[in-house]
Amino acid sequence: MRIVIAPDKFAGTLTAIEAAQAIADGWSTVDPDAEHELVPLSDGGPGFVEVLHTALGGKVAAEEVTGPLGAPVRADYLLVEDTAYVESAQACGLHLVPEADRDPGRTTSRGVGELIGHAVAAGARTVVVGLGGSSTNDGGAGMLAALGAAPRSGLERGGAPLSDLSGPVDLAPARRVTEGVRLIAATDVDNPLLGIHGASAVFGPQKGADDDQVQRLDAALTAFADATDPEGGLRETPGAGAAGGLGYALLLLGGTVESGVSRVLAAVDLAVRAASADVVITGEGSFDSQSLRGKLPHGVARTAAEHGVPCLVMAGRVAVGRQEAAAAGITETHAVADSAGSVEAALARPAEELRGLAARVARRWRR
Repeated sequence: MRIVIAPDKFAGTLTAIEAAQAIADGWSTVDPDAEHELVPLSDGGPGFVEVLHTALGGKVAAEEVTGPLGAPVRADYLLVEDTAYVESAQACGLHLVPEADRDPGRTTSRGVGELIGHAVAAGARTVVVGLGGSSTNDGGAGMLAALGAAPRSGLERGGAPLSDLSGPVDLAPARRVTEGVRLIAATDVDNPLLGIHGASAVFGPQKGADDDQVQRLDAALTAFADATDPEGGLRETPGAGAAGGLGYALLLLGGTVESGVSRVLAAVDLAVRAASADVVITGEGSFDSQSLRGKLPHGVARTAAEHGVPCLVMAGRVAVGRQEAAAAGITETHAVADSAGSVEAALARPAEELRGLAARVARRWRR
């Protein structure tokens, strides 16, 4: 029996690589003769560079850049020939900010711009920026400042000070740095920059904003959009609100928005791998209604279904009904929390409980 194991990370507990290995280890205890192919995945958020390096090879370059609170952090990017892959979360991720210090009004995306600048200086002619897991809500202003946009002092201090902008922002220096470089925002978030479906309203609370601050941040981003895109077209683009508005900043530099899931699935040749599999297994921390709106498990299931291969989901928790899952091409769903007895038990022993769940599922599927 040949099994392709292609999970996303289990946020806060397991990387995609760790999750794939746990599933393989658990299955092997029941079916030691099964052949496993581990294909850890990322949708553009945390793990993006690691997953693509595993799939594509290339050279990982380590840089010291400005972190979300201004202190230096180490961040890697991947260079494969003349294409660079940048993981924005490595420079401005929520995991870099202690919970007590989370404030999307003051976190900056400056480090992402520094990473892009390093990649361009190293010869990249295409830069794919994975968006997800950010702590910022600055519309990518810090990123633009790092690339030379002015006034820098008004752009690199976080989301809240953007409300004080007066007059236009000079993007010409940043556009010169990236001239001739294809910029791609890799995300499966389709939110615009502003409004009830925008960056502040939808993602601000996850980053520490209360209701009042959400309103102030949206007003600040409106001022920033008025200073950078007075005609208003780019702010409405699906994906502009990704990663606190980093998608919008990349659009200002002439970038495009592409599906992070589709790009990663193509990079790892999942269609070819799935075609010769008996079962495909995917998973993530929480499999819910958002998972069926273009997130990784949905992409994996769609790929498996195209080749008539059953697809199983193993997730920390499952909040999707059988009919919804089946409509998305998913054969079965299994929750670690149910298997472990509680969410708390699953979080306390994530790898062990995921291995146990995989073993129980294997007993039903072994040949």
